[in-house]
Amino acid sequence: MEKKKPPFFYIPLLLPFLLQFLSLPLLSLAFTPLDNYLIDCGSNANSTVDSRQFVGDSTSTGSVFLSAPRSISLRDQSPPQGPSPLYRTARVFTGVSSYQFQIKKKSTHLVRLHFFPFTSQNYDLSTAVFHVSIHGSLLLSNFSVRRSGGNNNNSAVLKEYILMVDSGKLEVSFTPVGTSGFGFVNAIEVFTAPSDLITDVGIQFISPAGAGEYENVTSQILETVHRINVGGEKVTPFNDTLWRTWIPDEDYLVLKSAAKPASRTRPPNYQKGGSTKEIAPDSVYLTAQQMNKPNLSMTLNFNITWSFPVSPGGVRHLVRLHFCDIVSTALNLLIFDVYIYGYYAYKDLDLSTITSHTLASPYYIDRVIDSDDSGFLRISVGPSEITAPPNINALLNGVEIMRMVSAKGSILPSGSKKKHVALLLGSVLGGSALMCVLIIAVVLEMKRRKKKKKTGSRPGETVAWPSWQATGVRSGSVLYERTGSTSMHLGMKIPFAEIQFATKNFDDNLIIGSGGFGRVYKGVLRDNTKVAVKRGVPGSRQGLPEFHTEITVLSKIRHRHLVSLVGYCEEQSEMILVYEYMEKGPLRNHLYGPNFQPLSWKQRLEICIGSARGLHYLHTGSAQGIIHRDIKSTNILLDENYVAKVADFGLSRSGPCLEETHVSTGVKGSFGYLDPEYFKRQQLTDKSDVYSFGVVLLEVLCARPAIDISLSTDQVNLADWAIKWQKKGLIEQIIDRHLVDQINPRSLKKFAETAEKCLAEYGVDRPTMGDVLWNLEYVLQLHQSGVNREPHEDSAPAASELPLPRVIPRAPSTNIRTEGDSDGNSEVSTTQVFSQLMTTEGR
Repeated sequence: MEKKKPPFFYIPLLLPFLLQFLSLPLLSLAFTPLDNYLIDCGSNANSTVDSRQFVGDSTSTGSVFLSAPRSISLRDQSPPQGPSPLYRTARVFTGVSSYQFQIKKKSTHLVRLHFFPFTSQNYDLSTAVFHVSIHGSLLLSNFSVRRSGGNNNNSAVLKEYILMVDSGKLEVSFTPVGTSGFGFVNAIEVFTAPSDLITDVGIQFISPAGAGEYENVTSQILETVHRINVGGEKVTPFNDTLWRTWIPDEDYLVLKSAAKPASRTRPPNYQKGGSTKEIAPDSVYLTAQQMNKPNLSMTLNFNITWSFPVSPGGVRHLVRLHFCDIVSTALNLLIFDVYIYGYYAYKDLDLSTITSHTLASPYYIDRVIDSDDSGFLRISVGPSEITAPPNINALLNGVEIMRMVSAKGSILPSGSKKKHVALLLGSVLGGSALMCVLIIAVVLEMKRRKKKKKTGSRPGETVAWPSWQATGVRSGSVLYERTGSTSMHLGMKIPFAEIQFATKNFDDNLIIGSGGFGRVYKGVLRDNTKVAVKRGVPGSRQGLPEFHTEITVLSKIRHRHLVSLVGYCEEQSEMILVYEYMEKGPLRNHLYGPNFQPLSWKQRLEICIGSARGLHYLHTGSAQGIIHRDIKSTNILLDENYVAKVADFGLSRSGPCLEETHVSTGVKGSFGYLDPEYFKRQQLTDKSDVYSFGVVLLEVLCARPAIDISLSTDQVNLADWAIKWQKKGLIEQIIDRHLVDQINPRSLKKFAETAEKCLAEYGVDRPTMGDVLWNLEYVLQLHQSGVNREPHEDSAPAASELPLPRVIPRAPSTNIRTEGDSDGNSEVSTTQVFSQLMTTEGR
């Protein structure tokens, strides 16, 4: 007879299952929606994406949802490798069609519509124009994927809506526009949202007249516009319980130098009444941006501000802000103010008090506000008046902005209070008496097990710069490839000792600016050459990628209107760039600001022409060309003779290959100058530089910043404001007062028209830099001679037409393109450094 084994004999066998059971209270339970419809449109098979199964609507299971008497399923015959499997097929509608889903319970639902245009058979999906509605509520009117950020075979457009479904059926309808029009969709998601995702509790409406409580948000359709992981990396649907995507905040920061990332490795402390893992995932609450405080003892008075593009003109938005105090070492140290459009969204926010006196406890606030005419929604956090050094700080962990498709909510007067309905949270902990005994036994046994030590770097630990000899450096999702070893630039290396001599060992009295990369010093080399020395700081957010890009670009090109790189240093983990010194500094300093001497109209035109020459050479001086990507008035520098030079190539990228139309890349640049088409589609072309240059032309004409939040809402954005006056034919009413009665009317008219063309919404409608250069030279001729004829009437080329660049070989692999000066000398006179380094402005 077999001997009966003791109960503890089975513990090792049950250990994996018991550990999994024990972890349930500690880990996020996967959200299981009551309704969960995932449709792969146009497909005759099922697809698995992010561990979820999408049902093909051409299968017997999926076809029951489709009511489309005039539709076809379309398959991409040559799909690109990157996009999701959902984007290989589409359902095309040639008539009014719909999908219908049975809803089990009246509740809030999420609806996601996926659009990815491709060309197959007789359809180019990027040309489709159609309406989309739910239960008769129009979600998308005259919708075109091409205009909404997607382009053929490149990028998808995802539209997400949150709405209350109060009937047993949800119907999504597609209506083609025009008799020969058609619509399409690649995938549809319809699923039940957590009951606390959107509630009517504690929501305030913000306006110039004050704040009041806002009712009935749950009865409205909300369209997700932005979902931002502040201070952290991109969060993919696989890592979010509601399969959402959260993108980094870096491109939305108005002044990057004001913010400093913060992070935490331990899980957040969720509290009853606060946020949940369905509201936002752990990764959002474990990262943040906080105030970049240079000295803890200082009394700091600045805000961190983000600017997000939204629908302008009073469109109502729900703004959700996420907070989690991951920076404090004790309770009640972090108290700060929160603003939207400069209005208080929360004054004296003390996270310790409202989260049951627990650090690192997630919390969020909902605010409703109407957008202004600028097209941007500004969110700021800053120190409270009731805090003092060294506890002055502010932070933000996440942002969600949702447009109200149909704003039907009501606003209660300030001071009226609604009853807060407590949210009942319940959990079922099952198990028999034997299971409880086994769990206790396992816990005791685990405590006796020897713990393994974990190794790794601690947050905040200083890391030296990677060696220049590495094959590549990763910045976000972009890999900057090395074009060769350091030896290709050996002639430009400057010993660290020489730079110490030039800057008197980096004397603080010689600092002439600072930026995201580091400080800039004025220096004099041993041969009496004046230089500007940019010294990188380990841990800077721009760092190694820009260091590499500057050397790669400026060591290969030479032009009279491009700032010159004298050399670089990489000794002792240093990253130092040395430039020619620009005596008159940035163009911006001569247009507005303290103690500036106004430029004449002729001087301004010559500066614009010189800048255009430099940009035209960048775009056309090689097979692919170079796209600058950060043209602005602070990146145009002037030498002692006011000759303009384009500077700051840290964000530059090679242009598209001959068979390509654009470069797909993350958005970089400066607000106010950023090409809206590039911003929406993340497709970079040389026309993006043309747009930015158009803003500079308006700065030159109007003598005001591209973005000025101190002005009224209709004047904040220079490009929008000036073009409105231009379209009215009244541009002369907003020009710089120093130019009044100085400009020939024909010259002004042609200049304004050139700027307007540069600022066309779509790149295809903008001129090339060569065209811009030609027009600006003609503007100068009109001003000097008063000629009253249009450019097309001239048969001869402009007197100052740009000569073709020539190639001067130095070595087989290091040819340098150069444009000779009038005296035949290819070198340029010494001048001053990057404009971004002359100010504290970030990108």
